[in-house]
Amino acid sequence: MTDLPDIWSYLREGPLLWLTATLAAYLVGDAASRASGRNPLVNPVLVAMLLLAAILWGTGTEYGTYFEGAQFVHFMLGPATVALAGPLFKNLHHVRRTLLPMAGALIVGSLTAIVSALLIAQAMGVEGATLASLAPKSTTAPVAIGISEKLGGLPTLTAALVIITGIIGAVVVTPLMNAMGLRDYRARGFAVGVAAHGIGTARAFQVNETAGAFAGIGMGFNALLTALLAPYVLYLLQG
Repeated sequence: MTDLPDIWSYLREGPLLWLTATLAAYLVGDAASRASGRNPLVNPVLVAMLLLAAILWGTGTEYGTYFEGAQFVHFMLGPATVALAGPLFKNLHHVRRTLLPMAGALIVGSLTAIVSALLIAQAMGVEGATLASLAPKSTTAPVAIGISEKLGGLPTLTAALVIITGIIGAVVVTPLMNAMGLRDYRARGFAVGVAAHGIGTARAFQVNETAGAFAGIGMGFNALLTALLAPYVLYLLQG
């Protein structure tokens, strides 16, 4: 028994432990979500995040040590984002018919996400690198981190904000859309993809396949548009 602390100290430095812990935490989160009937409040990513945070806090493990193992999952975000070209191609005929309203919704949604976050933060006295970290928070993580680095922001803070944004979007999207009486799954999916990137897209696929496909389209287009707009918006707001 006296060797247990030494064994744990050895194991927690190994990358395989934290990769396994990440995957196991998500499986627990997904099982809880299915058991709840896919209740939006029981989001798999939120459950997994809380479990991992509790484990890291309870074991005194630094985030850097954890990320050494979990970075493979982070790496796979890039290929997963590129793979969203599949739903786009599959629904190309739908996109052609709704191209103009989608373009308008994309521009308004992307600008609203960037400008609202920056203006609210500025009003609360946030500035500098912290302010720059907020601009891409509605974009999928690999793109958001790259944008944050180019803007002089804090990539780690941006990653945390991206996750929080996605979880909030995934939780509120279904009750919000129902309350608004919005029944078109193309519009529902596209909106959540623009506002809540990959986590929102995963939630959209749970609700309806068409909604998930359009969420993936919205997420992909918003990543591109945010990369173009965020530097100019930040420059204008900073005077």
